[in-house]
Amino acid sequence: MGNEVKIVECPRDAWQGLPGVIPAEAKADYLRKLIDTGFKHIDAVSFVSPLAVPQMADSEQVLLGLSLPADVEIIGIVVNEKGAQRAVGAEGVKTLGFPYSISPEFLRRNQHQTLEQSIDTLQSIYTLAGDEGRNVVAYVSMAFGNPYGDAWDIDEVLQACDLIAECGVTQVSLADTVGVASAAQIEEVLLAAIGEYGSLEIGVHLHARPLDAAERIRAAFKAGCRRFDAAIGGLGGCPFAQDVLVGNIPTEILIAELRQCGAQLPAFKSLNGLIDASNQISSRFGSLVQ
Repeated sequence: MGNEVKIVECPRDAWQGLPGVIPAEAKADYLRKLIDTGFKHIDAVSFVSPLAVPQMADSEQVLLGLSLPADVEIIGIVVNEKGAQRAVGAEGVKTLGFPYSISPEFLRRNQHQTLEQSIDTLQSIYTLAGDEGRNVVAYVSMAFGNPYGDAWDIDEVLQACDLIAECGVTQVSLADTVGVASAAQIEEVLLAAIGEYGSLEIGVHLHARPLDAAERIRAAFKAGCRRFDAAIGGLGGCPFAQDVLVGNIPTEILIAELRQCGAQLPAFKSLNGLIDASNQISSRFGSLVQ
């Protein structure tokens, strides 16, 4: 296994739980900064009900103001076919991201679906995306446990990967949605998933407090993970998962730790300007996550 890693920057996840609505131009300007810094894979927008996520109500407008290089992948999150239709019609969206989960309660809260309905929806979205020349990435939310008491074990995670693969999806991101995973658990789950489904691109979307981030990153890399989601400044958290938001892995910590692990990193410019811009958004439109 090589040491080249893919880093997916996630401003969408960083912003979706902020209480103050960020203007479309401010979002577009931040995305331009990401692209200028060298980020090629960006979870930038979602196409969901504006009543559910007001912060993402203007996704089409945000993308319309961008001039996207051909090698930049914009990911748009969708939870149903209506959102998928919006995503394939929006300017610049190359990949549709769909949140599956092994937690029935999370699916009920996040997208009003059962486990069976969620997989059926993923299959429909995959078909639509293929017809429109788009890719799909599926997230296994609550892949390391949940706060609801829903059953969890590694076999449930592997079964989720199997169901997703049967739909035709080849990119899977295992999400620690509320930051409950230990480093040992991350390593154990990834070793099992990568060992069983080596033909898939299996990544992680980890949430953690900054002090816990480095050891979890090391564990994932050691287990063979080469796809990492993160967000500058560690902002983010799913507003439907629990009352207290636990932020994303901070990109600046991710890059520093992966460098220590000997990873082959993308060629990024200095992150200082992005960190300042993220801090400004946090101070103007929200508060610090836990």
